[in-house]
Amino acid sequence: MNERIANAKLASKVMTADEAAQFVNHGDHVGISGFTGAGYPKALPGAIARRAKEAHERGDEFMIDLFTGASTADDCDGVLAEANALRFRTPYQSDPILRSKINDGTILYADYHLSESGMYVEQGFFGPMDVAIVEAVRITEEGHIVPSSSVGNNVEYLDNAARIIIEVNSWQSLELEGMADIYRINKLPNRQPIPITEAGQRVGTTYIDIDLDKVVAVVETNHADRNAPFKPIDDQSRQIAGHFLDFLEGEVAAGRLSYDGYIMQSGVGNVPNAVMAGLLDSKFENIQAYTEVIQDGMVDLIDAGKMTIASATSFSLSPEYAHKMNEQASNYAKNLILRPQQISNHPEVVRRLGLIATNGLIEADIYGNVNSTNVAGSRIMNGVGGSADFTRNAFISSFITPSDAKGGAISAIVPFVSHVDHTEQDVKVLITEYGYADLRGLAPTERARKVIAIAHPDYRPLLEEYYERALRVAKERKTMQTPHDLKTALSFHERFIETGTMRK
Repeated sequence: MNERIANAKLASKVMTADEAAQFVNHGDHVGISGFTGAGYPKALPGAIARRAKEAHERGDEFMIDLFTGASTADDCDGVLAEANALRFRTPYQSDPILRSKINDGTILYADYHLSESGMYVEQGFFGPMDVAIVEAVRITEEGHIVPSSSVGNNVEYLDNAARIIIEVNSWQSLELEGMADIYRINKLPNRQPIPITEAGQRVGTTYIDIDLDKVVAVVETNHADRNAPFKPIDDQSRQIAGHFLDFLEGEVAAGRLSYDGYIMQSGVGNVPNAVMAGLLDSKFENIQAYTEVIQDGMVDLIDAGKMTIASATSFSLSPEYAHKMNEQASNYAKNLILRPQQISNHPEVVRRLGLIATNGLIEADIYGNVNSTNVAGSRIMNGVGGSADFTRNAFISSFITPSDAKGGAISAIVPFVSHVDHTEQDVKVLITEYGYADLRGLAPTERARKVIAIAHPDYRPLLEEYYERALRVAKERKTMQTPHDLKTALSFHERFIETGTMRK
């Protein structure tokens, strides 16, 4: 570990995770590294969970408020939730144990836009930050932290915490050093324009400088990130990807896009990964990404010479591709940049670069409103993440989704979404395996027919039936701008809760 912990002062603070966990107390606000299962602390969460269980067995209270970049893993969010060690969690999660406890009311959860969550900490909206626990590839001779496979909100937590614990993970490749681009946004009222005018532009440092006097512990680990495999690309995903490429071709024909220099943003998941696989055989060259996460499909595009740069805040790779990145990080260094999520998701930069954004959803309604967080209006899945950061500010915002779910029991297109994350004003294109609905320049009544046309065939008659009824009600009431029959607008959801399917 000598080359990993090169600063003598911090090397003297190496201890076990259980020893370091003693610096985390009941009621603390704890900010940790981690984004989409990459770069999260591997040892401290389990040690904190053990401390919580021991306290509970004694009859003492022990709960913390946990702040992350985005989702972590079962050995982080999962073990803390299982140990009843969490009072509050923000801004994004995906662990099933944590999700269950949020939905039964055991753990409080706040779902925030990822670009704003670090700023909220800086401004003290949650109160003081007590502890920052951050994973590093290496600690330099000067005591700087070299981030591992994600950057997330590390800067904000390290800057604002009273105490710092560093996990130095030897599983992470030393060749990741140099991939990070750390740029701090000045605090209000001294904000300056972010000097990024190209996706591949570097404007900061390759390390995070910290106050060494705040470091109370350094823990050595050797554990892999949570790298979940992507599902094999199926026919449905290929069809969705095909329609997305058809849409891009239409933009080229209209003169709004060229085959050279397409700048993309992509949400996380199997369908977005399939879209990137489709780009491999497309006419598009010199593709760039200014996005949240680097996925397998982007690595394939780089390998094929189709993508020149991918700027993100984190990796989200399968186990095979995570191993490949560890083995060949130096080869990818010229193509990849990892930024703080305040920068990777910043509206100013997104609007300036003119991205085409592509994200997933839970459901969309016939007017183009999108729900990406809550099943049946109140049961959280994961969170809004950074999708709205890109959706509202992109040149074109698109959402891709299979037309149904749960074996056909749920329609992704409904009369009225049960929860709104992205309003009809921000959603430009909806895409399913049945085509794409380009909603730009259309009034609500013009959008409805286009959206219904890409719904699953089993649900189109029900949607048409609802829309015709809504039109009749609206004409009677002279409320034709966005016709709804409020008595039955949520009938799909009510039917699903009562019978287990949205079908009649």
